[in-house]
Amino acid sequence: MEIMGLHLPGASFVNPGTPLRDALTQEATRRALSLSAQGNNYTPVGHVIDEKAIVNGLVGLHATGGSTNHTMHLIAIAAAAGLTVTWDDMSDLSDATPLLARVYPNGVADVNHFHAAGGMGFLIQELLGSGHLHEDVKTVWGTGLSGYCVEAKLIEDKLSFEPAPKESALPKVLASAKTPFQPTGGLKLLTGNLGRSVIKVSAVKPEHRVVEAPARVFHGQEGLQEAFKAGELTGDLIAVVRFSGPRAIGMPELHKLTPALGLLQDRGFKVALLTDGRMSGASGKVPAAIHMTPEAMDGGAIAKIRDGDMIRLDANEGTLQFLGDEREFFSRTPATEDLRPQHFGMGRELFAGMRSLVGVADRGASVFQ
Repeated sequence: MEIMGLHLPGASFVNPGTPLRDALTQEATRRALSLSAQGNNYTPVGHVIDEKAIVNGLVGLHATGGSTNHTMHLIAIAAAAGLTVTWDDMSDLSDATPLLARVYPNGVADVNHFHAAGGMGFLIQELLGSGHLHEDVKTVWGTGLSGYCVEAKLIEDKLSFEPAPKESALPKVLASAKTPFQPTGGLKLLTGNLGRSVIKVSAVKPEHRVVEAPARVFHGQEGLQEAFKAGELTGDLIAVVRFSGPRAIGMPELHKLTPALGLLQDRGFKVALLTDGRMSGASGKVPAAIHMTPEAMDGGAIAKIRDGDMIRLDANEGTLQFLGDEREFFSRTPATEDLRPQHFGMGRELFAGMRSLVGVADRGASVFQ
């Protein structure tokens, strides 16, 4: 949000409950009320979000190895502004954007280390200097994006914005554009006879980016966990976890899959994940094709996969294929699942209308498509 000009400069990773956070909150309030010392330059969100701001957000996403949730969020934000962004656009931008941050899950550092290394001010400064960002944008700060190459500080109890450092304080966490961790952002589009999905490979070692193995199908992450605990997963496999998409059960995080699949990979097996669910924040060293579209609830190809089917995931080439007799495969009746138990309790009944109207993941999983 900061790289899109929707936050105050340097505000993204200042911890709550600190004098600096309080000062930034007060300044943000003044800004919203056009009472800032910077002048009466109130800029509503409709004046900020345009094509260049969206591209800046995507570049920031790729440069930080960021959340795969944004493969939907940014599409939905763009659509609300009357703009069309596709996974193809995101993949193309990823190929052109250097990876400058090593923050969990594609590194051991957390956002506090990132902020201490120079944070958003240094990152924006590097990306602007290398020609990867649009400077000529409107922001809530009333400047172009160059006004964000700063650090927010308290000097004698007054909020001040000082120039970002010229060098990273932690080069193993935050790199310069001249010496990136890798030349691409690591987010790729996968296409093939199973549909479309996205994969983040910034934390996947090159030797694990191509997996050809038999499918093991589960209707939810609990089934995979049970099979793992029972010792049933003992060879190469592509775990297929379906009926986890936006229309099925609202697309919950599939964090529980990571430990089991990671252990199988550590044991020397070829392992990958294919799911119509999401795995943001947990898609690390195991290749994970997520947000599969169409989802199983819509009768997508993922609903036709059976145990033992051979599948090939190639993150290098951007392909995801069922290997076998395609005519027989597509003649199969899609699997179904009684999801009613997952639609009740904890207020989930309130979201029935949203589940019935929500669109597909590659168009933002929005009800306004």
